[in-house]
Amino acid sequence: MKKIGILFGQERSFPEAFVKRVNELAPEGIKAEFVSLNKVMQAEPLGYAVIVDRISQGVPFYRAALKNAAITGTAVINNPFWWSADEKFFNNALAVKLGIPVPKTALIPSYDRPSDTSEASFSNLAFPLDWDSIFDYTGFPAYMKPFDGGGWKDVYKLQDKEDFFDKHSQTQQTVMMLQEEIVFDQYFRCYCIGGKHVRIMPYEPRNPFHLRYQVEGPPADAALLQTIHGYVVKLNEYLGYDFNTVEFAVRDGIPYAIDFCNPAPDAEITSVGQENFDWVVETAATYAIERAQAHQDGKDNLTWGEYVRRSASGTPLQPTDTVVKAARKVKALDADKVKVAPKATKEKIAKKSKGTI
Repeated sequence: MKKIGILFGQERSFPEAFVKRVNELAPEGIKAEFVSLNKVMQAEPLGYAVIVDRISQGVPFYRAALKNAAITGTAVINNPFWWSADEKFFNNALAVKLGIPVPKTALIPSYDRPSDTSEASFSNLAFPLDWDSIFDYTGFPAYMKPFDGGGWKDVYKLQDKEDFFDKHSQTQQTVMMLQEEIVFDQYFRCYCIGGKHVRIMPYEPRNPFHLRYQVEGPPADAALLQTIHGYVVKLNEYLGYDFNTVEFAVRDGIPYAIDFCNPAPDAEITSVGQENFDWVVETAATYAIERAQAHQDGKDNLTWGEYVRRSASGTPLQPTDTVVKAARKVKALDADKVKVAPKATKEKIAKKSKGTI
């Protein structure tokens, strides 16, 4: 019997629906369940062919357990080794190399020194930094956010350099990014599962959390959606994520990738809505079964991204060409791939002419 497990925290609707759907779809010899850990011994398997990870980013014990499971052959979704190494600033650098538009972004050291360090620990860091060049690069208004954070936590909108220095002094030991503001006409959040299944969802980040997927407006341009689809596939191909979301802010017809390091993206029915929830449950269940069927005992069953593969072989990145070719290969989008969510009935969404991020 091949077991598919899901490791999760406080969420309930997605894990429960995922297990139920896998068990409805799976052929004989495959079953799904909630992961149960009563011991973790070095180099000993946990008994799962596949584990879908929804929580280890916040629980170091789980992350270590999943790495141990991976080395014994479990296909962990997402690869815990890459997830441990990845962060948002690197994501942006990779996108630049691939020719995918992203906001101009600079890395900012933490305001407070890390614990157990002293002034002598930073002999290689200039003081002061070349703030004028940094501010000229990103411009103002700008956004400051953690270089590896998520969930819209500790994000600041800054009006000028005085505002920057004031807010930066509040960030303690968090390494931050300073990022160009993108004044957007449209915004999209895109699920990507298995590096090939994409659902593009209109999204309004300024709405209350439970209304962000309820967007008013005309249907998006088909050519724009195809470009976004190609970018989503390319980014996840190079990052190697099996389950991720990518967000785009569209300015003057150009989709800028804003955030694409979300390997445990929100999938609760109360926030994403029924149609998006049904899609992600069905697609995740089908993909997990596919990975269980392909699983080989005792072998490396992880997904490794094209960036790692090319780095290991010494093959350079191919920037703009690969993105253009990927977009050309994308088949015409199905009508149900992109739908504007129905208008809110109980709560009217405030109309805005333009947004920023």
